[in-house]
Amino acid sequence: MNAINHTPENPGMHADVVAPTYCSQRPWSMAAMVFGVLVIAIFSMSLGHYPLSSATILDVLWSALIGRDSAQGSAANNVVLAVRLPRVLAAMLVGASLSSAGAAFQTLFRNPLASPAILGVSAGAGFGALLAMLLSAGGLMVQGAAFAGGVVAVGAAVFIASRLGRGSVLLLVLSGLVVSALFQALTSALKFIADPLNILPAMVFWLLGGLGQASLADLIYASPFALVGIAVLFLLRWPTQVLEAGDDEAKTMGISVRPLRLILIAAATLTTAAAISIAGTVGWVGLLVPHLARLLVGPTYTLLLPTSALLGAGYLLIVDDVCRSAFSTELPLGIATAILGAPTFVVVLMRARRQWS
Repeated sequence: MNAINHTPENPGMHADVVAPTYCSQRPWSMAAMVFGVLVIAIFSMSLGHYPLSSATILDVLWSALIGRDSAQGSAANNVVLAVRLPRVLAAMLVGASLSSAGAAFQTLFRNPLASPAILGVSAGAGFGALLAMLLSAGGLMVQGAAFAGGVVAVGAAVFIASRLGRGSVLLLVLSGLVVSALFQALTSALKFIADPLNILPAMVFWLLGGLGQASLADLIYASPFALVGIAVLFLLRWPTQVLEAGDDEAKTMGISVRPLRLILIAAATLTTAAAISIAGTVGWVGLLVPHLARLLVGPTYTLLLPTSALLGAGYLLIVDDVCRSAFSTELPLGIATAILGAPTFVVVLMRARRQWS
């Protein structure tokens, strides 16, 4: 891919792409957003059946960071470091990953309804996880199978689209829908043949999504893939922004459109598959949060991507707090994101429809 310096100062850049009036009217401080996410994270770690103050949590975290024993006692240390910190970090990683992938797909396909599931990654990941459960695999094997299933599904969609016609975004989306339907059918078949007393409940629970079983081992396994994918999306933000103006515009700027599109799809797939391997199939985050970010900073992708990542991290933290605190039993994360996301998305889409017209 041709490397060119796409900066706001570049006079060759399309004016509508790099300097929308909306962004100049509504500047947004990334530092303030980072601080807000950290505040939500500390608050989230204070919630639970064993209440802890923010001061206690900060002391435990600081003591662990500098390698000394905390004065808060072993109970507080275990609750914060072994239970709540992994869950909070997992919520932030999953929210940022799904939101970044959603922003990338919506920009790439120039479609407000695009989401991380558009190419079948969610269906493929669900099939991989359930197949591992059916074979009585362990927790890490289930996550690995979910990750592999998501990657295989997107690879199949890209392969089918390439055989039908090179460079067609419409064919790629249609191929993703076909692959998604196929893997959903295979998932239903696995549930049909599973043991209804032992394995089937675990399958259904996984498909509903949740972070109750998240551990540091899960994060160590999945975070490199998610962070690498987000980093690639961020490093390619300027050519991606040009691509939003159309393939012809991108080609005149010296950008190889097809390789760029494939790299973006691969990076977004990595982030989505890694997130699903931790939390299960959590919907609406990658579809809704980029629209919320677009209302804050406008459609400029260079601002939209980091804003979506930060909003996604904070959003999923709040939703997870509701799931584990609002009722006596924990509500599955996928149910909560759908209940909150569907009506919110309608309102947001009504307000943002002019940007997509």
